[in-house]
Amino acid sequence: MNSFGKIFRISIFGESHGITLGVVIDGCPAGLPLKFEDFIEDFNRRRSGAKGTTPRKEADIPKIVSGVFNDLTTGAPLTILFENTNVRSRDYTKLRETPRPGHADFVAMKKYGGFEDYRGGGHFSGRLTLGLVAAGVIAKKLIGPAVVKANILEVGGSANIEEAINKAMEEQDSIGGIIECKATNLPVGLGEPFFDSVEAVLSHMIFSIPAIKGIEFGSGFQAAKMKGSEHNDNIISADGKTETNHAGGINGGISNGNELVFRVPVKPTSSTHQKQRTINITTNTMEDLEIEGRHDTCIALRVPVVVEAATAIVLADFLMQSQKIERIIKS
Repeated sequence: MNSFGKIFRISIFGESHGITLGVVIDGCPAGLPLKFEDFIEDFNRRRSGAKGTTPRKEADIPKIVSGVFNDLTTGAPLTILFENTNVRSRDYTKLRETPRPGHADFVAMKKYGGFEDYRGGGHFSGRLTLGLVAAGVIAKKLIGPAVVKANILEVGGSANIEEAINKAMEEQDSIGGIIECKATNLPVGLGEPFFDSVEAVLSHMIFSIPAIKGIEFGSGFQAAKMKGSEHNDNIISADGKTETNHAGGINGGISNGNELVFRVPVKPTSSTHQKQRTINITTNTMEDLEIEGRHDTCIALRVPVVVEAATAIVLADFLMQSQKIERIIKS
């Protein structure tokens, strides 16, 4: 559903063009310092406005309405709200009859019987990742000394990101990208096989990010082309450090003390200014669809910080399950 986690548990809510959206974080330890300024850096990284991103700009000012007192978490559920102020819902009216190929328009209509909020993609919009990033800010503070960092390896099949973005904008089309995420300073022993292994839980969370279409850990799909003698990581110290890291920091679903490494592909934005064909569900005939509104040429540009947040949330929950994080933070 819309909640995730066992001890460090988050619930996201809201719609792209609704009054508010946000996140509830339960299980956060008491005594963690938390101020408005803590959110600025990651929110700026997710923010639109740069070349290749949507021109829709929102202030994204977090309103913490519970769980913090005197700039310290209380141990009660944290509730963080964000207002939607820059909406143009009229751009989406015609999509009721002509759903966008590749988007959730059609399946959402069928699943919820037409009662869904279709404006801007509603609850299926990437705007909902703002709640994930907010929770990720808190999770990153909790998991130290572990550090999570993600970056873009390529977009549109090219490592020359600026060139690929310029070409896509000239063609008035959208492109995807590949993001790599690494987590360092993790202890040995995180993960609960079989069904709550590090790969299983992290994959579950990562696939909750709109537009993610796959995941690979360490050498990933290349492992199928390697021999066992090539893929095995020689252990070179008693703390589990290895000579190589084809396993991506995980053995048997458990963190092995090495760097956690994974990569994800982000699909092209479904909304593109290229003319597309779709079904008119009222007339049951095929029609040309030309998308209006404000959309990202490459949504992958704004996804690294979301992947970081999702990873930090999973790690915070694992660390709390392993009693590596105290329920009261003492300065």
